[in-house]
Amino acid sequence: MKLRTSPHALCLLLLACGGSAPPSPAPRAPAPAVSTPDAPNDDAFLYLEDVQGERALAFARAHNAVSEKELAGHPGFKALEERLRAIYSSKEKIPRPSFEAGMIRNFWTDADHPRGLWRQTTLAEYRKKEPAWTTLIDVDALNKAENESWVFHEASCLRPRQRRCLVHLSRGGGDAEVVREFDTEKKEWVKGGFTLPEAKSTVGWKDEDTIYVGTDFGPGSMTTSGYARIMKEWKRGAPLGEAKVVFEGKESDVAAYCGREWDHGRMRDVCGRALDFEHDEAFLREGGKLVKIDKPDDAEVGFWADEIVLRLRSDWKLGDRTHRKGSLVIGGLRPFLEGKRELQVLFEPTEASSLDGWNGTKTRIVVNTLVDVKNEVHVFEKKGTVWVGKPLAENVTSLSVKPFDSETSDDVWLYREDFNLPPSLDLWTTTTGKREPLKKNPSFFDAGNLEVAQHFATSKDGTKIPYFEVGRKGQTGPTPTLLEAYGGFEVSLNAAYLPADGAAWLDAGGTYVQANLRGGGEYGPRWHEAAMKANRQRAYDDLAAVAQDLVQRKVTTKAQLGVIGASNGGLLTSVMLTQHPELFGAIVSQVPLTDMRRFHKLLAGASWMGEYGDPDRPEDWAYLSKFSPLQNIERGRPYPPVLYATSTKDDRVHPGHARKMVAKLEANGYQPLYYENIEGGHGGAADITQRAYLDALVFTFLRTRLGVK
Repeated sequence: MKLRTSPHALCLLLLACGGSAPPSPAPRAPAPAVSTPDAPNDDAFLYLEDVQGERALAFARAHNAVSEKELAGHPGFKALEERLRAIYSSKEKIPRPSFEAGMIRNFWTDADHPRGLWRQTTLAEYRKKEPAWTTLIDVDALNKAENESWVFHEASCLRPRQRRCLVHLSRGGGDAEVVREFDTEKKEWVKGGFTLPEAKSTVGWKDEDTIYVGTDFGPGSMTTSGYARIMKEWKRGAPLGEAKVVFEGKESDVAAYCGREWDHGRMRDVCGRALDFEHDEAFLREGGKLVKIDKPDDAEVGFWADEIVLRLRSDWKLGDRTHRKGSLVIGGLRPFLEGKRELQVLFEPTEASSLDGWNGTKTRIVVNTLVDVKNEVHVFEKKGTVWVGKPLAENVTSLSVKPFDSETSDDVWLYREDFNLPPSLDLWTTTTGKREPLKKNPSFFDAGNLEVAQHFATSKDGTKIPYFEVGRKGQTGPTPTLLEAYGGFEVSLNAAYLPADGAAWLDAGGTYVQANLRGGGEYGPRWHEAAMKANRQRAYDDLAAVAQDLVQRKVTTKAQLGVIGASNGGLLTSVMLTQHPELFGAIVSQVPLTDMRRFHKLLAGASWMGEYGDPDRPEDWAYLSKFSPLQNIERGRPYPPVLYATSTKDDRVHPGHARKMVAKLEANGYQPLYYENIEGGHGGAADITQRAYLDALVFTFLRTRLGVK
């Protein structure tokens, strides 16, 4: 079982926001710089960091009115919004299953339940085309009853019965949550049960009457990143103030964590410190004492039965052998704790391959890899003392695996998809190879005339950068093209069926491109490290190289090429605006970072210094200052049309980043469009209705600027 340690549990999430939509008469041009007085310095925009400040909200409302008048008022907007809403609310999509308490549980949204239903059914029912579901929590009804705007995040249920669950609810979709205890047999909230007020909490079961909890206990209890620094044991019925401290991290850490893992009939308590996104210290808690797991700090630790599994992010020399960074190794847990290092390699990377993930079943370990950004799956069986792997024969680009029930079964849920292939779900028995097709998404756009190809662009330093191109078969001549990328935090952009992009862009004759830049995880830790901190510019050079390659190959023209990104990808596209405005006809930046001088002072920003660097260190600011978008706006440059979108409720990447970028662009004579959703958190939208509206704005902007008819 993989340990859900903080560096990855708190990871800056990838938002796969792509898309576009029909051309309006003419693109917006920047206002002539000569008509604008000298722009104020950056301090003049600090009021926009006051998230709920009236002046800042007035800024958002005024800009929303302009953007909505232009985009939502476009003749094609309503039809596009309705189509996207129909896709997001389709009752034909796969209800993604989770096997708990002998039942199949699922969180579901549709037109009648935009905030969603947490529900369950039997496996026999799930096999049917139209299963009969039993509702556990109706979030829309809960909101009506409580006059709230809850967004359901997750429910963690106590093993083995998985009857008592800690339900995480967010007001408007932010990271801060309220936690409540729910009884799935009685289908009601537990009276006098465990309840936590709104905070960025870390919480998990220890036993029926005890939970591990890290939350805002008052001054000094949170890290500078805004997460729990102190973990406590909280007994049922006792006031939270009487909970006993069991573990503490440092204020400079990202977070502290404790939790209980259930694995092959064993219970294992683990605590740790997330030092940053790449490094953590992990401890087993045995008999009230902490036993440190002596591993490299950048190795991700997990367990399977009596074995320890380590995913390495740096070379690890043990005796006369060096395990390469990016490898997955396994060995006996007790011998490991006693200092022995008899480890077997389950996966070792090559120049073309990397580890995408691993899962344990009852008697097998399933390893998922990427070979030039295409998934390959191997099933490992232990024969004697040696693990032996066997490949799964498949011909789709994207495969993902999730155990059915790792305690009792060797079955796994197997998902298959591609850019032009809707997701399908099989129940796969890893011991026999038997596959039972269960569900398949409908086709939300016409993929019959589409082809997918992979190409490689040459970056500034000669590195080959892969990208996928999705377009019409036999297409000749340049077409409007949408380029999407992320390039950070070792997050891989795998192939995926993108119904919104297909319906709003590909069906209209556009081409979609997904670039796999350095900074991501497509080729493992080395690919990530190549664009960290002082090497960050490489990710921007990579994206520019892909854009140039698309034009050179006559896939598109610069005037027809748009780029979109969110979160770290929003930083990426904002850098494209200031560094390479000549390469693009339109730019979309969603929930972005833009002010790299102050990012570490805003909300969760301090947790990303391991990725970007510390702006307060002169040597770090020396390179950050060269690409920080806010500090590199220049009056008079021919910036292409740009749309910024964020959320007031985003308590991860501060909305001030987007607000200040827009304000400074305007102060320098430009006319960006800006839309701020009042809800949505870092996802930008709190439900499918908001998502359809926001995406329709984005697609309409891109289509009107890039010439989609």
